[in-house]
Amino acid sequence: MHFSEPLPLQSGAALSDYTLVYETYGALNADCSNAVLVCHALNASHHVAGSYEGKPKSDGWWNNMVGPGKPLDTDRFFVIGVNNLGSCFGSTGPMHNNPATGKPYGASFPVVTVEDWVHAQARLADRLGIKKFAAVMGGSLGGMQALAWSMLYPTRIAHSLVIASTPKLSAQNIAFNDVARQAILTDPDYHDGDFYAHGVVPKRGLRVARMIGHITYLSDDDMAEKFGRDLRNADYQFGYGIDFEIESYLRYQGDKFSEYFDANTYLLITKALDYFDPARTHNGDLDAALTNTQAEFLVVSFTTDWRFAPERSREIVQALVNNQRRVTYAEIDAPHGHDAFLLDDARYMSVVRAYYDKVWRQLGERVPAAQREAA
Repeated sequence: MHFSEPLPLQSGAALSDYTLVYETYGALNADCSNAVLVCHALNASHHVAGSYEGKPKSDGWWNNMVGPGKPLDTDRFFVIGVNNLGSCFGSTGPMHNNPATGKPYGASFPVVTVEDWVHAQARLADRLGIKKFAAVMGGSLGGMQALAWSMLYPTRIAHSLVIASTPKLSAQNIAFNDVARQAILTDPDYHDGDFYAHGVVPKRGLRVARMIGHITYLSDDDMAEKFGRDLRNADYQFGYGIDFEIESYLRYQGDKFSEYFDANTYLLITKALDYFDPARTHNGDLDAALTNTQAEFLVVSFTTDWRFAPERSREIVQALVNNQRRVTYAEIDAPHGHDAFLLDDARYMSVVRAYYDKVWRQLGERVPAAQREAA
């Protein structure tokens, strides 16, 4: 969907003449009340569910969560996945031409924030005729967007599902992001962000950035169970190649990532992560930041997630309770670290399914009796 009206950004810049790519699943009901927005994390996209045929076959990044009969049931809900501005999967980003120059934006693409993404998503909802979402849901960076929706558009969201997320990054998280960015910025093939014109990709930087990130998505126990100290060969090679299985795995993940992800996009999205801090404009008071919210909330964390630890989710829950909001909290004892929000833990899936059952019941209660009987 194309937008010609400029979008003011938090940085003071504005983005004009931009496009958002999105996918929908299920059917929008007559009064447009059954819509659910699913917000993506760092390296995901609008392709939330289902499969693209081809080689390789591409499943949606939350295909286990979204679909007919799944926890977010598309036989009930109209689900929307939006590719955020600045990404590299179709929506306007650094790879696209700047209308003012006719050349790719590159590093000149304006820095965007979680709040900027939410405002852009709201414009898309307007175009689709959706005045209020039954729910906005996301994990990790997507959870930040779900939380931001409840603050920026309190009357346009009935439920906010914030999964494996945080109200702000810790110093350690910011540090990890900066090391990853420095790997890209110092790659000789980066060319100050204009590598497109040089016909190269800063793959070395992207590989290292992905390897750093991937370490933080897994727990120590999960790594130990999957890889331990297993060797690729019978014995040490006494060099600087691959000795251990974990090294092989991380290099594989880095190589794969460098083939499809844009370096400038990585810089942009990690900065959006760093900048998210809704309490900042309230003297650090998260209670005050959440005062105007009206939604009901589901907050989920995972015990071994040390990137966005349960303590951070409890901060959100406590602030909501202090504001007398209705909030359900689940802390899942799962071994998989931050990536657990993408996996099939039965308790986690049951919690989300039960919550959406409640959302569905509430939708039915809001429909007049005559309309229910006609349906």
